[in-house]
Amino acid sequence: MTSSTTTEFGFHLLGRDGAARTGEIRMPRGVIRTPAFMPVGTAATVKGMYPEQVKALGADVVLGNTYHLMLRPGAERVAGLGGLHKFMNWPHPILTDSGGFQVMSLSQLRKLTEEGVTFQSHIDGSKHVLTPERSVEIQNLLGSDIVMQLDECVSLPCELAVAEKAMRLSLRWAERCKAAFGNPAGRALFGIVQGGEVPALRIESAKSLVAMDLKGYAIGGLAVGEPQDVMLAMIETVEPHLPQEKPRYLMGVGTPDDIVQAVARGIDMFDCVMPTRAGRHGQIFTRFGRMNLKNAKHADDSRPIDPQSTCPAANTYSRAYLHHLVKAEEMLGKMLLTWVNLAYYQDLMAGLRGAIAAGRLDDFIAETKEGWLKGEPV
Repeated sequence: MTSSTTTEFGFHLLGRDGAARTGEIRMPRGVIRTPAFMPVGTAATVKGMYPEQVKALGADVVLGNTYHLMLRPGAERVAGLGGLHKFMNWPHPILTDSGGFQVMSLSQLRKLTEEGVTFQSHIDGSKHVLTPERSVEIQNLLGSDIVMQLDECVSLPCELAVAEKAMRLSLRWAERCKAAFGNPAGRALFGIVQGGEVPALRIESAKSLVAMDLKGYAIGGLAVGEPQDVMLAMIETVEPHLPQEKPRYLMGVGTPDDIVQAVARGIDMFDCVMPTRAGRHGQIFTRFGRMNLKNAKHADDSRPIDPQSTCPAANTYSRAYLHHLVKAEEMLGKMLLTWVNLAYYQDLMAGLRGAIAAGRLDDFIAETKEGWLKGEPV
């Protein structure tokens, strides 16, 4: 199916292996193959990458951020320039998050009420109000294909009363987002399951959101510093209460191991700044595990990162040269290592999709982890 042959948003399961699924999210701007990793393009750019590079690596969708784009350059300005797809030269699907997490974590002097959040910009201190309706309006102005509801995010661990209050407010905001969004053809609104690390709250949140009959469901409020076993336990708690015929998105996750573990538990979509941020700081992810190109041992190493990689940044440039670029803080070093990381993440997702389709996910995960633990041959 091509982007020109569908006018509706739909999710189609193609294969299963245990709880894991592989499928396609189809919409007018293209098909998202799942499990999918979405490179983060916070401010209308995947840092250090050309859009055509990102697509060539296998990414079907990128993520944009409501909070950052509303502050700069402004949603109305982007709309006036033809929408986010045209603005950033990415004609493929875009998911935008609602801005809720950034309001809670970045903004100054924020005030939360039933109506929404009043906050000061972290850029210039200007005052803004973000309500569920305004969040949806901004995402509509951007022209995003998958719109996220506004929710209240809490840090973990937190008190039961705090988690419960935030979860219930997020549900009321989800209802308001649904009313504001309507049912535009070919686009989707996703709800976000909240509830901290309390199973009963997570289940209530999931059931209430499913009753709203949204087109997809995210699990939010994780990847905020809690141990991996807590995150996995919350996925296992929520997954049975989400509809099989709709996509599941684990927000802000994560490491390759986090992704592999979550895919095995039925998650379809992921995003994380980790591969791009790590690349800018000299850290890379490979089939041999993590490597730190700042380490002096690479200074005289003429080998490429991985001669078997299909990514030119990984199979062409010497480790010595990449080490030099990192130590000299050259822009090219940040670009090349970001390229290495995004290539590895997309290769991992392709491997997961193929393994699920072939019914050999457990073997694939075992082989992948063995490679990480063993490290590269000397």
